[in-house]
Amino acid sequence: MAPFNRALFGYRRSEVEAAIALRDGRIGALESDLASSRESLTSLEGETTALAAMVIEREREMHVLEARLREAQACHERSIASLDAVTARLEEMGAQARGQATRIRMKALREAMEVSRRVQALSEAQEEAPANGATLAANGAEPVPVDFDGLYEGRIKLEIGPLGDFSQLVGFEDTIGGLGASEISVERFSEGRATLSMHLEEPIDLLQELEEHSALDFRVRHTAPDNLILDLDHEPGDDPEQFAA
Repeated sequence: MAPFNRALFGYRRSEVEAAIALRDGRIGALESDLASSRESLTSLEGETTALAAMVIEREREMHVLEARLREAQACHERSIASLDAVTARLEEMGAQARGQATRIRMKALREAMEVSRRVQALSEAQEEAPANGATLAANGAEPVPVDFDGLYEGRIKLEIGPLGDFSQLVGFEDTIGGLGASEISVERFSEGRATLSMHLEEPIDLLQELEEHSALDFRVRHTAPDNLILDLDHEPGDDPEQFAA
């Protein structure tokens, strides 16, 4: 600010008043800026308070979600443990059921053997003649071979023996069941030889499948579209009569 010019009795009034007016204008502008700054500060403080409240609320929600997540994980772990226990129990029950089924089947085989022995003691059952006309000689000669493509389908009878023990018969029955046979039953069981009846829905090369999947070594005595006779190697000392025990 330029210095005031001096007059007769002091400074010139007009210059002093102009300086005071300028000062008051600057003070007013500063006060206006201060008021505006205060308003901005108040607004920012409000926003800060709101943001802080939002942060606190989000943290509270995060704590709630974390607690729920821990609870869900604990529940999931309990469910897995329970499922493992149920699975183990089911496997145990399955093993028990298979063992019981095996015992029932062996008992049924023994009963069938006893019935067959009694029937054989009364009269020698005559084998059912094959549907394709193949015949067995009355003196026990080999069956007359019949020419066919080797594919078996429908109702089939299969004779096999001599078997060493019941487990071989049960295992062989399981094998033909695994090949797609159904309605499997033991029609005759005597002196270690078993005659099984089965039904095949689809045509299969039964001999080839048995050679690949059966644990028994056998030789083919007779083949026909509805009849198959297999002989097992008879080891010295094997006694088919052991089935009577």
